[in-house]
Amino acid sequence: MSDLKEDLKIIAEAAETELADATAQEALEWTARTFGDSFIVASNMQDAVLIDLAAKVKPNFDVLFLETGYHFPETIGVRDAVGLVYPEVRVVNAAAEQSVADQEAEFGLLYQSDPAKCCHLRKVVPLRNELAKYDAWVTGVRRVDAPTRANTPIVQWDERNGLVKINPIAPWSDDEFNGYLHSNGILENLLVQEGYPSIGCAPCTAKPLPGQDARSGRWAGSAKTECGLHG
Repeated sequence: MSDLKEDLKIIAEAAETELADATAQEALEWTARTFGDSFIVASNMQDAVLIDLAAKVKPNFDVLFLETGYHFPETIGVRDAVGLVYPEVRVVNAAAEQSVADQEAEFGLLYQSDPAKCCHLRKVVPLRNELAKYDAWVTGVRRVDAPTRANTPIVQWDERNGLVKINPIAPWSDDEFNGYLHSNGILENLLVQEGYPSIGCAPCTAKPLPGQDARSGRWAGSAKTECGLHG
């Protein structure tokens, strides 16, 4: 591990304890103070809650959007609206090396035959390539999203990508999240109101059945629960 990576790991491990009970604002203030312009805020454009929180701390920052080529039109609409509502924010569209057409010509419909490989090519690799330019990234992961995320800390060392990972709204309940969204008039993907509480690529996103967790509609009918970005 390089000296820089080792230093970042030490910072992350110390902050995991020090910021264990931090508010979202405190976590984002720490991020801006510690990393300056060398952090990026990830968004799947389901809403702009995380972007809005970050903009109140630092109006100009980079936002990472994984442009898989398989998104719902409504998701692209939110992405485009972010640039209008938050004019100082720079949206970084991270795309796969292959276009959708080229990938399908070579492999067929991977999202049907091998969704893990599809996510790897269109999400994991582009994410890794983009994160290599930064010291830290900020995500909207919350513990209530799914059982696989129940122990998410506010700050952690991201071993896979080699940088600090900040999850400022990890402790937020659905009521806290929705309260902030609605009281502040935050941009929200129209599909949420149509019954899609967790939105990914169109071919792999369905409405969850009653009583199931929000992410159960992702890769429904398969054993896959994560795209590989967070575990």
